[in-house]
Formats: sequence, structure tokens, C-alpha cells
Amino acid sequence: MGLTCTGGDREICMALSGEVDHHHARGLMTEIEREIDRELPKHVTLDLGGVTFMDSSGIAVVLRCYRRTAELGGAVTLNDGPPQAEKVVRAAGLERQMGFA
Repeated sequence: MGLTCTGGDREICMALSGEVDHHHARGLMTEIEREIDRELPKHVTLDLGGVTFMDSSGIAVVLRCYRRTAELGGAVTLNDGPPQAEKVVRAAGLERQMGFA
């Protein structure tokens, strides 16, 4: 599991890679919050393209990113990931809360 952040000017892309499961979710949420608190973004793109597996803990990761960004008045867009990760995200109904690219 990994997190790579790029961008600037209060717009960042957070690219997730590897497995987003219950073993990695807590650490990933901490990293995401740290990055959001450091950058204070108006827009976050959460790129799921490198995710190899996602379980329901991944929903918590996405929601934590969404909620923390929303607290700052920002928005989150999800980049479609592999079919398995996308299926988990869509099953949770997250497309009603944030945009999909």
C-alpha cells in the first residue's frame, strides 16, 4: 500500500497503490489527513488506478478523505480504478457524494 501526492496551488492528486484493506487503512487515513492538513486543498483527486485490491476498509479511506476535504470547503474527485476497486466504491454509493473522472 502506498500514497503518492502531487500538485500544488491547493489542488492535489493522491494516488493510492497496492492493497487498501483493513491491514493498511488506518495508516493510509493518517497519511491522507496529514497531507490534507498540510496542503489545505480546495480540490483533491483520489486516483485509484494503482489499487490492486480494496475491501470495505477502502470505503472508510475514501470517506475520510472526502470529509476532511469538505471541512475545508473543498471537493474530491475519484479517478476510476481497476474493476474490483471501482465495484467496492460504487456499491457504497460514493458516486452520489463525489465526482468520478
